Amino acid sequence: MEPGRWLVTPRPRPNAQVRLLCLPFAGGAASAYRAWGDLMGDDVEVTAVQLPGREMRLREPPFDRVGPLVTALADMLEAVSDGRPFAVFGHSMGALIGFELVRELRRRGRTLPVALVASGRNAPHLPARDPLMHPLPDDEFVARLREFEGTPEAVLEHEELMRLLIPLLRADFAVNEAYDHTPEAPLDLPLLAMGGTDDPEVSREGLEAWSAYTSGPFDLRIYPGGHFFLTPLAREVTGAVRQAIRGAMRLPV
Repeated sequence: MEPGRWLVTPRPRPNAQVRLLCLPFAGGAASAYRAWGDLMGDDVEVTAVQLPGREMRLREPPFDRVGPLVTALADMLEAVSDGRPFAVFGHSMGALIGFELVRELRRRGRTLPVALVASGRNAPHLPARDPLMHPLPDDEFVARLREFEGTPEAVLEHEELMRLLIPLLRADFAVNEAYDHTPEAPLDLPLLAMGGTDDPEVSREGLEAWSAYTSGPFDLRIYPGGHFFLTPLAREVTGAVRQAIRGAMRLPV
């Protein structure tokens, strides 16, 4: 286990009161959260998880199931913990990974985050919408990617680049789509769910259903936009995440 391969901190803040651990969407990488280091403020250190198969870990095989991925993440976090409080944010695939990571930490008897933010994904017990993406033929797979509007058209039209990206994207979508939910007791922490008004895969009801997974406070934020609403609305999203963290820690907002 080499923790340095897993974590990217765009703006280190060793004196920050809390660390925000950010988990990526399918096909995403740590760079998706590069701007968050400035947007979140001086008292929150943003640390993005760099999963295998992307950016400087491009040659490493990606995970295609959430269980082994979460085990590896939990092992890594135990190795790098500095005792500071932390919160967890995940978008889409990252929301599922974050949720299962927190449950794994609880099973191990470890310190839990002060808050969990699940963005751009229906609650874990709700089935993925048909048809599943990861087994589709390449042309249908790319067509579905267009519906999410998260991959630039220039990338989708670049055949050589897509040959490199499709195996990673298939593995990431399999993490979501092959997931088999196992019921456990609700988490004892604040949970914030957020989504976009025009997301074709995520409904308001699906986001509201996250409330069943916490015995603590639950909040829901709906923003204008599609599946990747958090990119153009980064300032608003980080503001809501910051508010959730500070509220959980009972600090002035």
